[in-house]
This record gives sequence, structure tokens and C-alpha cells, in this order.
Amino acid sequence: MNNQIEIGIIGAMKIEVDALKNAMTDTDTVTLAGIDFITGRLQGRSVVVAQCGIGKVFAAVCAQTMILTFAPSVIINTGVAGTLTDRLSIGQVALADRLVQHDMDTTALGDPAGLVSGINVVYFPTDPEVTACLAACVGQEGVTSVVGTVASGDQFISSAAVKARITETFDHCVACEMEGAAIAHVCYINDTPCAILRAISDGGDEEASDDYPTFCKKAADTAIRVLMRFLTVWQRK
Repeated sequence: MNNQIEIGIIGAMKIEVDALKNAMTDTDTVTLAGIDFITGRLQGRSVVVAQCGIGKVFAAVCAQTMILTFAPSVIINTGVAGTLTDRLSIGQVALADRLVQHDMDTTALGDPAGLVSGINVVYFPTDPEVTACLAACVGQEGVTSVVGTVASGDQFISSAAVKARITETFDHCVACEMEGAAIAHVCYINDTPCAILRAISDGGDEEASDDYPTFCKKAADTAIRVLMRFLTVWQRK
């Protein structure tokens, strides 16, 4: 293990991590499980950055490999998401205080929706100190943020009915995406702190398929700006 890595950063898509990689210095690349892990310096910090691919399985493979190989002190998932609340609109930022897998469903067996059997967890927590620092950095960028539950599943949400089902089933939902809860799940079982930073690219409704390609790049850039600021200021209390 490499115990010198301070921060691990995971994004699903090129658009969510390329600017970070391009700003890194003293880089080295290790390819594991088909994923390129880039180590180096970013804003003066020792980091490892990876593009995991879309969906919960890719995200989990990436997070577990990153923890076992590089042992970062914290993992941050950066990227874009659909909003699940009228408190957040396109271009604003959702920060997770906890995450749930909205497509995990053994309710037919009497379990609560979202329950991950074996560890009997529905909501996976994020690190409160890291999340608070990210929230402060969002404010310093002049962007609105809301902290709450982020719901993940292997589905691009583009239906008001599905959106309503998620928000009615799980408390305090603010955004939906496809990787964060898997990363938080892996971090939970490995006792690794994590945080989820997602800028809103669409409304998660019938207009999402049009809004997403229009606003994805701008949303991803917002998340990257916040993360770059975070790297300059964050210190564990």
C-alpha cells in the first residue's frame, strides 16, 4: 500500500476528471482492473485520480482497488447528477450527507427499501468534516448547494414518476446519479472516509435527456472548480 496518498478522487466520465488530470504534476499511471489510476500532485496535495466508468459495479471496483492499492485518507466522488428537489436547479451543487441505492429492493422479503443485506445498512454516511469543507468551498465559488441524501442506481432518471418514487421512498433526497452509493458502500466496509460532490446537470424528469447533454459539461466544470478550491484549504481537524 502507498500511505502517502492524501486524497483519492473518482469520477465516472472523462468530462468529470480530465481537467484534474491535466492539472496534475509528477504523475505516474498504474492500470488495474482496466482502470487508469493517476498519482501525482494537485494543488500541492498528494492525490490519486481515476475515471471509473458509469454505474455501480465500475464504481465499486474502482473504489476497492483504490483503497487496497493506494490507501487514500479520504475518497471524493466528483461529477454531475439529476436534481430530486426543488431546492436545487441546474448548475447548483448537491452534497451527500448519506447515500442510498434506490434500486436495491428486497421489500418482497419484508426488508426496508434500499437495505443492503449482510451489513443491514440502508443509508451510507459521508464524512461530515470533508462535506462541510466542500460546502464552504461551493459558497466561495458563488454557487448554491444543498446537503442531503443522494440516491444512486443503475438507471438514468428521466421520469417524473420514477423521481417521485425515489423521493417518496427515501428521506431528504436531493440528487440522483449512478455511482456515489456504491463508492460510499465500499468506503463504509473499508472504514475509509468519503464525500460525494455532484453538480446538477438535469431535472431527473422527462426533459432530462435534453438537458443532460446541454448542461453536463458546465456542471462538471463547476464540481471541478469546487474540488480544486477544496484541495487548497482542507485540513483534518
